[in-house]
Amino acid sequence: MDLLKLQEQAKQKKIENAKFFKKLKTKKPKNLDNVVHDLHNKTFEKINCLDCANCCKTLGPLITEKDIKTLSKYLKIKEVYFIEQYLSIDEDSDYVFKKMPCPFLLDNNYCSVYQYRPKACREYPHTDRKKIYQLLNITEKNCSICPAVFQIVEELKINCK
Repeated sequence: MDLLKLQEQAKQKKIENAKFFKKLKTKKPKNLDNVVHDLHNKTFEKINCLDCANCCKTLGPLITEKDIKTLSKYLKIKEVYFIEQYLSIDEDSDYVFKKMPCPFLLDNNYCSVYQYRPKACREYPHTDRKKIYQLLNITEKNCSICPAVFQIVEELKINCK
């Protein structure tokens, strides 16, 4: 799916999705995790993140102290230098990358620090996590960023009627 098409479709479905997520929050299906995880697995059999990498181009992940230690060690630089060169502090007082796209994203959409990438990057788009119910707001927002999430939500709407 091309990203302009995704953004347009997400925009068109914004009200529909808002109603759907509101309904999910008030009447949570008992097997929601299982349904979402199954949809996640089926969707990622068809979608290759390397075709898109929109998350790496647009989202500024939260960078934890552990991420800083791991990445600075891998890059063989002092933590203070890593922070100085790559990070800033956001409005929530969290570390994030100074600028996007991610400084470690290569032209071919591969990650130059993939094995050492931040926790937020490893867990994205969060559709395979337990207690997905707690992440519904994030999932709703991610519909306009990630083609896989958009597809999962479209299928979820069919499965949770």
